[in-house]
Parts: sequence; structure tokens; C-alpha cells
Amino acid sequence: MKGTARPGEKGRGVARRVPQYLALAAYIVFLAFPLVWLLSTSLKTPQEMALADPTWIPRDPTLSNFADAFGEQDLVGAAGRSLVVALASAVITVLVALPASYAMARYRSLLNRIALGWVLVSQVFPFILIIIPLFMILRDLELVNTLPGLVAVHVTFTLPFALWMLQGYVRAVPPELEEAASVDGATRFRSIVSVVAPLLAPGVVATLLFSFISSWNEFLFALVVLQDPDVMTLPLTLVRFTGPEGVARLGPLAAASLMATIPSLIFFAIIQRRLKSGLMAGAVKG
Repeated sequence: MKGTARPGEKGRGVARRVPQYLALAAYIVFLAFPLVWLLSTSLKTPQEMALADPTWIPRDPTLSNFADAFGEQDLVGAAGRSLVVALASAVITVLVALPASYAMARYRSLLNRIALGWVLVSQVFPFILIIIPLFMILRDLELVNTLPGLVAVHVTFTLPFALWMLQGYVRAVPPELEEAASVDGATRFRSIVSVVAPLLAPGVVATLLFSFISSWNEFLFALVVLQDPDVMTLPLTLVRFTGPEGVARLGPLAAASLMATIPSLIFFAIIQRRLKSGLMAGAVKG
């Protein structure tokens, strides 16, 4: 029968997949190594961390590093401020980039091509070159040492790449779908909301994820904008586990860094479901 595969063909198919599975397993191990090492270090005593031969599994696990980390620094408050900044930056970035990307993808003109070229060129400049003028602008606007100022900076520097991402998704949506909706009597706004928006769901989710992670992990701009410890975000708070001589307290730092990864992992787990549902909706509507 045509639908039945021969045993030899099945064996060859499995053999061809073995290198793929091995490469995938190696990649997973590579990605998991930092988290495993953080967990191991956070459970070790200072004496065990000072051993010449490091161990993977702590010989005498302890939670004192977590107690020291939360007792010495306001990790909960810093995580809350980072969460507010990251969520605000991600939402504002998408709200601004979505209509702009639609206009760039649908209305082809010389101005749009120049704008897209500038978006790509702007990503080449080293951010360190604009730190001083950026600080002066924020100072004149009285946004230094404020979370809204940091959100504005994150949106400004995340927006070009988000715009470039979304306009690619918009171009992938056939314009004939909007034309068909207009023939049925739908206005342009209605066709965008009912036809284009569901198909852009995977792109919107991916842009939200990119913007959130970029803002959550950002350090340089936060170091320049925020000066008061009461408004510092989580990356700046983690630096405070390093002494004046540059020697890091590995135990509390590992514990704090491990806890700092949890909100981003939770956000990714939540938004990943939206990404899958968006891909399925786009496949059905396409």
C-alpha cells in the first residue's frame, strides 16, 4: 500500500534525524549551562566556592546566599521597577511601531525607503557615543533620575528594530485580502482590524517579547539616567554585590541573578502561548 512505509525507509528516516536531535540536545545544554551554574553557585557555601576544583552539585547546600541577597539589597523593589519599565517600554514600542510599520509597508514611496534605510543605519552607531547628549536632553526635560525618562530612552532605542520587524510581517500579508474586504463593504479601518491585525499577531507578540527582554536586561542607559538607589532597576542593583575593589560576592550575586531571571521566564511562558495561538490563527486565515 502507498500509505505504508517500508521498515528500511523508516530506519533511514530515523538515522537522518539522529544528527538533528544531537545538535538540538547540544544547543539546549549550551543554553541551560548558565542557569545550571547559577543555581549551583547560589547553593554553595563560601568555603566550597573557594575550592580549586569546582563542583557541579553542592556538597552542603545552603540558602544563606538568598537570605543575604534579599537582606542586603531591595531586590523586590528593584524587580518591580524593572517590570514597570519593561512592560511600559514594550507596550509603547508596539503601539508606536504598529501603525508606522503598516504605513511603511503599504505606502511605498521614496520617503518611506529613506526612513527604512535610516532605521537600519541607526542601529550601527555605538550607543556610547550619544550618552552625553542624551543625558543633557533628559536633564533639560527634567527626566533624569526618573522611570519615565528611562522608559522614553528604551522606547527610542528599541523602536527602530521593532519597526523593521513589524514592517516585514505587514508585507507578508497579501494586500488582496484588504481589497477583498473593501469589496464586501468594509472600511479601511475595519479591514485592518478584522483582516490584517489577526495575521500580525505573531509579529506583535515577537516584538513585545523582544522589547521586554531588551528593556529588562538593559544596563548602560539605566546607569546614566538613574542615580538615586530608590529608583534603580534590577541590573543596577545586581552591580551593588560587587565590592569597591571589584571583587564580586559570588554567592549572593548568583542568588540574586537567578531570581532576576524568573520574571522574564514567566513573561516568556505567558506570551509564548499567544505566539502559538497567533501562528495558528494566521495559518487558518491565510
